[in-house]
Amino acid sequence: MPITKHSRLVASTIAVVLGATSLVACGSSDDDKSASSSGPATLTFWTWAPGMDKVVDLWNKGPGKQQQITVEVKKQASGDSLITKILTAHKAKKAPDLVQAEYQALPTLVSNDALADIAAESKDAKSKFAEGVWQQTTLGTDAVYAIPQDIGPMMFYYRADLFKKYGLTVPTTWEQFAETARALKKKAPDKALTTFSANDSGLFAGLAQQAGAKWWTSSGDKWKVGIDDAATRKVAEFWGGLVKEGAIDNQPMYQPAWNKALNTGKEIAWVSAVWAPGTLTTAAPQTKGKWAMAPLPQWSAGENVTGSWGGSSTAVTTDSPHKAAAAKFAAWLNTDPQAVAALAKESGIYPASTSAQTSDAFAQPPAFFSNQSDFYTKASEIAKTTAPSAWGPNVNVAYTSFNDAFGAAAKNKSDFGAALKTMQDATVADLKKQGFGVAQ
Repeated sequence: MPITKHSRLVASTIAVVLGATSLVACGSSDDDKSASSSGPATLTFWTWAPGMDKVVDLWNKGPGKQQQITVEVKKQASGDSLITKILTAHKAKKAPDLVQAEYQALPTLVSNDALADIAAESKDAKSKFAEGVWQQTTLGTDAVYAIPQDIGPMMFYYRADLFKKYGLTVPTTWEQFAETARALKKKAPDKALTTFSANDSGLFAGLAQQAGAKWWTSSGDKWKVGIDDAATRKVAEFWGGLVKEGAIDNQPMYQPAWNKALNTGKEIAWVSAVWAPGTLTTAAPQTKGKWAMAPLPQWSAGENVTGSWGGSSTAVTTDSPHKAAAAKFAAWLNTDPQAVAALAKESGIYPASTSAQTSDAFAQPPAFFSNQSDFYTKASEIAKTTAPSAWGPNVNVAYTSFNDAFGAAAKNKSDFGAALKTMQDATVADLKKQGFGVAQ
């Protein structure tokens, strides 16, 4: 599981495809006061990651002490509440020097001129990340608004013992996935392959991402919303069809009923992300050692692409009077081997840094998957195949609309296509209400 439940609402390891024109003007320039200060600095870091104070101690006692840069951790709530707090503080010019920001929140923060461009200070960090991961912090421009921290490549989890019992083959395509769901229902009517859940929009966003969707793009000063595009419609119709015919369950995740279904083997698979072992440990403790992980099914045989569900970055705010110092810390936190190993241990993250994914910190599989020794080796390979995606300035509105429209559609086994259109219309209407230009 990601650092917090809200983090599951994010897609990560994604290349955010945005127009440069409308965003570049929003970021701070090298002429800002934050770029000119030097000497000793004390930085404030807003973060929700557990154990971050222990990781920061390594900086303060080592590189930070040598460079006279001290970082103070201020624990915060995650998600929308943190974004609101940052924007409120920024209006008063009192935002912290550094902030942990989920990838989908970056366009909102940049469009409000809350994040500094640290391109000049982070040139050496770029090579530490996969191209798609790095691009999501640039928003498709020449600027760099954050350093990637953790990611959530998506995978297919299944009960290896029950797949064997019912003579099922691990699906490599979504067509095979549907056939597997139907085959299980015939052999064991009381069981389901998995569920379609509408209480975590990050899952659906990641599936759409894998299919090639780009929900927000911009050109000049206008945004285009493509939530109801062909790729996403394909995903919606696929899952809606399985729910309608009863081939899979339609109950929400993270609820007692879902936990019980996983724990008792009533559901025998889960489309999730690299953090899933942590969730399964809590949700289905009796199934330890019985699960296996495989790549996500593909839309066409021979393809090799995944979506992303979860992840965050470390950004420097435009209010910081110590931009260069803050950027140094952000780069160290997410690229230094000792720092990333500490993040993995103390905060439970799956690092965005490619070298860290194959470090000693991930030499052993998660305890819940002790039967799959190559778990993290596979995870690292899957992470490299993450598809690009695109975020806009009102992701929260789109996600809320998803929860409402798809929640009702899943419960009633009604048209997922209509729910998708509702999501599209709500997102466009909100952009216009906020005063953004919207392209048709």
